[in-house]
Amino acid sequence: MLEITKRHIKLGTTIVRCPFCKADNDKVIDSRSSDGGRIIRRRRQCLGCSRRFTTYEKISESFKLNVVKKDNSRVPYDREKILHGLQKACYKRPISSEQIRSLADKVEEDIFKDSDKEVSSRFIGKSVMDHLKVVDKVAYIRFASVYRNFEDAGDLILEVTEEFRKDEEESNGHGFGHETLRDN
Repeated sequence: MLEITKRHIKLGTTIVRCPFCKADNDKVIDSRSSDGGRIIRRRRQCLGCSRRFTTYEKISESFKLNVVKKDNSRVPYDREKILHGLQKACYKRPISSEQIRSLADKVEEDIFKDSDKEVSSRFIGKSVMDHLKVVDKVAYIRFASVYRNFEDAGDLILEVTEEFRKDEEESNGHGFGHETLRDN
């Protein structure tokens, strides 16, 4: 078992070597996330000796990502907060726990792709909304209503109207608009 941190991979300082023949030429056979997406288990096959081995990639304990909140305070990054927000937004919606975890994985990928030591809460919220919008509009609006902290119902209605207008433009631009379907 080899343990590789995402920080090492990002910095390019760790080379995966076969524990048997020490070759650094392998292929990934299977990848699965575990521990709530914090660990990626990869089953690998050495192209030198053909033996198989497993690596685990995780965020090292020495690697701390801070979230910069709206008031410029900093708190440690916590994936559970993203999951909790997604679960609230998706409550009683036809979205499985696996889909919620997958959404959190995508958001986390965005975060670690673009951030090294700090990430703004605004970036995280926008990423959640971008991914959630594709999966379920109602859950998106629920999340946006909390995240954007609308002052009144009018602001929420404007957001919903704007989203539906964008959808209508996109579908009309591709020739699949609602009017086309109704006219036929």
